[in-house]
Amino acid sequence: METLLFEYHATKTVASRAHVGIVGSGDLEVLLEPSSDHRTKVFVRTGSEGFGQTWRAVMDRFFTVHDVSARVTINDFGATPGVVALRLAQALEVSVREQTN
Repeated sequence: METLLFEYHATKTVASRAHVGIVGSGDLEVLLEPSSDHRTKVFVRTGSEGFGQTWRAVMDRFFTVHDVSARVTINDFGATPGVVALRLAQALEVSVREQTN
């Protein structure tokens, strides 16, 4: 089990909490919470050790495009980088949808 932390400066506020995905074979869950400190903090717990640079590349790419202030917790069970990016995008979409409902 490996735990990783990534931080990014942010200027936009995420709308509301979101929970997407499941921790299961080859998948992951993303928990997203609003943060008011103009930073995004991403906590990753993964059973696949030794992929820190891959995780950093995926997080850097995503949070360069999506400049949101949030606390993100990712619980991973071997998801591919594409699935990670998809789940992060879904969490942002759910957050926006929850605010409009």
